[in-house]
Amino acid sequence: MRETATLNETKAAGGDALLAVRDLNGWYGESHVLHGVEFDVKPGEVVTLLGRNGAGKTSTLCAIMGLLAKRTGSVRFAGNETIALQPRHIARLGIGFCPEERGIFSSLNVEENLMLPPRIAAGGLSVERIYELFPNLLERRRSQGTKLSGGEQQMLAIGRILRTGAKLLLLDEPTEGLAPVIVQQIGATIRELKKEGFTIVLVEQNLRFAASVADRHCVVEQGRVIDMIPSADLDANIDKLHGYLGV
Repeated sequence: MRETATLNETKAAGGDALLAVRDLNGWYGESHVLHGVEFDVKPGEVVTLLGRNGAGKTSTLCAIMGLLAKRTGSVRFAGNETIALQPRHIARLGIGFCPEERGIFSSLNVEENLMLPPRIAAGGLSVERIYELFPNLLERRRSQGTKLSGGEQQMLAIGRILRTGAKLLLLDEPTEGLAPVIVQQIGATIRELKKEGFTIVLVEQNLRFAASVADRHCVVEQGRVIDMIPSADLDANIDKLHGYLGV
């Protein structure tokens, strides 16, 4: 039986990483919330950030995206150091962020919301392809964005960043509060996006869902990544993982 990969082994693979995070610290005002986060994501991987509420998972995504007022350390994407860049410049490098609150514009219908973000690179999905992934959106394409169900709004928020040509998708709690049938649909979509070459970092509380879509799981605790468990090793480490998560 293989042992769980160590953090040093994970970081040693950084040479072929699409995203390499090193000694990432972040603050909300005077509150120091990230304390040296380190992990890598290879091209085409789905990696989850797991941890208890308040562990620093969402803050890590915000720091990668440049949305914290103060951050230090190193965040390299596709060979580019981004720690000093503004969020708009980070987005144009090819990182798409889907926040937990979704950010749907109430004054726009579904298709207008989809068309709003600019394309930043070739390879973005067409609106027709997005409708294939999310048939509900096709049926509701003329509806006001905020009149959709929670699950449909989540589909719209994900679909919107797929148009842009972003190669790295940061998804924050995409299944939070959704019906099981919608969770299954989003899981199927993430697996399809992985097949199409997208790289995904996923913050998730639903361990069963995370296990169904991810290659590796980074455990976040008190603003640090304290362990990394490949999906192939989940069964052997389930008790330890439940301890981390307080399950």
